[in-house]
Amino acid sequence: MLLNLKDKKECLFDAVSIGEIMLRLDPGEGRIRTTRSFKVWEGGGEYNVVRGLRKCFGMKTSVITAFADNEVGKLLEDLILQGGVDTSLIKWVKTDGIGRVCRNGLNFTERGFGVRGALGCSDRANTAISKMTADDFDFEYIFGKLGVRWLHTGGIYAALSEQSSETIVKAIKTAKKYGTIVSYDLNYRPSMWSAIGGIEKARQVNKELAKYVDVMIGNEEDFTACLGFEIKGNDKDLKSLNVDGYKEMIDEVAKAYPNLKVVATTLRTVKTATVNDWSALCWADGKIYKSKDYKNLEILDRVGGGDSFASGLIYGLMTTGNPETAVNYGAAHGALAMTTPGDTSMANIKEVESLMGGAGARVNR
Repeated sequence: MLLNLKDKKECLFDAVSIGEIMLRLDPGEGRIRTTRSFKVWEGGGEYNVVRGLRKCFGMKTSVITAFADNEVGKLLEDLILQGGVDTSLIKWVKTDGIGRVCRNGLNFTERGFGVRGALGCSDRANTAISKMTADDFDFEYIFGKLGVRWLHTGGIYAALSEQSSETIVKAIKTAKKYGTIVSYDLNYRPSMWSAIGGIEKARQVNKELAKYVDVMIGNEEDFTACLGFEIKGNDKDLKSLNVDGYKEMIDEVAKAYPNLKVVATTLRTVKTATVNDWSALCWADGKIYKSKDYKNLEILDRVGGGDSFASGLIYGLMTTGNPETAVNYGAAHGALAMTTPGDTSMANIKEVESLMGGAGARVNR
């Protein structure tokens, strides 16, 4: 096998994530600044991955996070439960009633259409999870007693606060101690790093974390901003992609961090907010595998597409050990996730495998 996974019988959970989960307020087809109503979803870069592994692929998953103990926190819990993800590892934090001590994060996101790109407006400072330290979670119990086959986390949680990056290091080191495979999605967000040191701080934190990771995931901007690797030949708006440049970059990343077993990146050509070309690459054992191409993919909501790619990739690696199969699970799942609203996937495994096999969009009766 490509990855030395723990026996399923020894573990309570197939996969666990650590990170922030926010309440997403979605104005549907409208704009944030003009809407009179929002639909609510739960979402977070790390959570979306284990939610996809549970809801689409049927794995047993949980989340390590924290909520302010109020009605918004209970709404988030209810949404997570609807997705089938275990909530027993959530830490509930007493709050003062108006958010001075801690609060729950909000993420206002509009989907974009045609020439108008998607737009996000986050309200997530001083959240319960951003204030947690490594000592607030019993990682020895989670990884040593309960047992976890796979831990997923990423650069969004790492950017939340000074203590969050320290918490990730403790979680990863403890997970590795007990034989848990670790994946990390770089997920660079300039707005989150700007107040704590910008791109220089992002590189400092992510270069340190990369030393402990088994599976590294990201896109072009992520690898450049977080680790300092650049692709030649890509234009600023990603309307043309140099695939050979991506392959060279992945090789460089793998050589720089010999601990990495897998490096994966999505490939996206942005034609409009609602029409993209979409595919992915995966490096493993010194070889690079490319997924099927999804040309002129029509997108309803692109938020969470990369997270759904990650969950499909992880599922493929866990169940087949074949990087080529895994990258195709990831690309197909990501493509399907972007055809439905919300951060999380509404696909099922049958639909993913049908798309991998070349199924079209005819009515299924």
